[in-house]
Amino acid sequence: MFVDSVDSDIAPSGTLLGLLQRGRGDGTLHALAAPRAEALAALRHCVLRDPRRDWQIEHRSLYYARLHTELEAGLDDIEAHLFHPDDLVLTEGAEERTGLALSVLGHLVSYGDDDALRLLRRYAVAGANWQWALDELAVRDDDDGLRALGPSLLARFAPTPEGDAALGEAARDAFEPRPWRLWAEDPAHPEQAERLRLLQERGNFDRWQRQLHTQGPRPGWSVREVLAWAEEDTARPAGPHREAAAARCLAAVAGPDDRPELLAAARGGPDACRAAALRHLAERDDPDVLDLLQAAATHPGSGYDGAPLPPLAASALASFARMRGAAALDRARRWAAHREDALGLVAAQLLATRGGPCDADAVLAALRRTVREQGPDGDDLWPLVDGVGRLAVQCAAPVLRHVYRETASSQLRGRTARALAATDPAFPAGFAVECLWDCEESTRELAAEHATTGDARVVERLRRLAVDPAEQAGVQSAVRGRLSPDAGTPG
Repeated sequence: MFVDSVDSDIAPSGTLLGLLQRGRGDGTLHALAAPRAEALAALRHCVLRDPRRDWQIEHRSLYYARLHTELEAGLDDIEAHLFHPDDLVLTEGAEERTGLALSVLGHLVSYGDDDALRLLRRYAVAGANWQWALDELAVRDDDDGLRALGPSLLARFAPTPEGDAALGEAARDAFEPRPWRLWAEDPAHPEQAERLRLLQERGNFDRWQRQLHTQGPRPGWSVREVLAWAEEDTARPAGPHREAAAARCLAAVAGPDDRPELLAAARGGPDACRAAALRHLAERDDPDVLDLLQAAATHPGSGYDGAPLPPLAASALASFARMRGAAALDRARRWAAHREDALGLVAAQLLATRGGPCDADAVLAALRRTVREQGPDGDDLWPLVDGVGRLAVQCAAPVLRHVYRETASSQLRGRTARALAATDPAFPAGFAVECLWDCEESTRELAAEHATTGDARVVERLRRLAVDPAEQAGVQSAVRGRLSPDAGTPG
């Protein structure tokens, strides 16, 4: 019925490896019931070959660290991975290659694993991705341990102008400032403290100079000059797009008398100034902008398949998606019902976000079609999944269950779980139970609020989460709400 995931690096969802790669709660439950050697092999594969679609927003480290602890897995494979010769020659991609393994070690330290702490310290001194390791230590190591790393880490930077510049940049980019503060205040190494103090003063002065003498691009202060400035950006295709900045400038300079010029630019100007004018007019719900957006967004061959669009069409669709007026909603209903292109899809997404109960059928139809065309991992699914949940479309449950099982994105799965909570009466006794072991904090929090306590596993899991030192505050708050006497759950 639906397109399956086409990500060749992700195993099928019915396998142990596929469950663990997705971060599903059933992955942990199946791993604990599987032969230990098989479970360890699957866990090792996930930790050493990061399976996430987007490592910057998806979580796996705590999920894998918990399973690592349950299986009493050793650290030999992680150590070999971190100190592999590839780590010494890799100039780009170090974060993707070792970041997940380092984060897993950080959580193991939270669980009292001294071997993981020593391994993190070693890698911080010698590894290519040392800044990530240092950030993990910054929130888990004690002051003495961090101070001891100072001389070795600062020795990475030669006492030259180039080395000092690189050191200053590293200190400014640090996610956690605690180690740098300790090194700058370490009385045992006064030369180290003086070097960091001078670099901080120099960095503050340089920042002040940049703010004082900024040479950023500046448009002239008329509608015509702003539109011309927006068009200048097309000569630098790799540069930043000025559409949004130009629209903000137009908001400051355009008056009622400028509307004919803006309409003319939106109707037939060069693409860059046309996009800026369309965005400006859309933000003001101009009565003529919907027809202009339709003309700009219509592109032969576009559909629900998520294929890339020309910049002007994509910009026009984005401008329409941001509109909030009644006229935009009325037009979205017409487009969602009668168009089978990208404009019809964005119209359905607008209804999913801002429509009412009368729009439930259109949103559900768009969700089904998008899953058929793009599979369970399409980016266009996100607002539609949220929409059927917001509108409580009961008959959406089957397609939501399919997305939940198959998607490789733990973020999309979490949103799908929230939609299921609003549409599927079976959710509390079904997926909500496994969600207590999910890799995403928000999904575990949702499960803590909805999972039926008639399942013995649920009460035991809630109790364990309540005392887990690595669990997030939001999850533990929801857990305490379920375990309180007023909630009727045994404490």
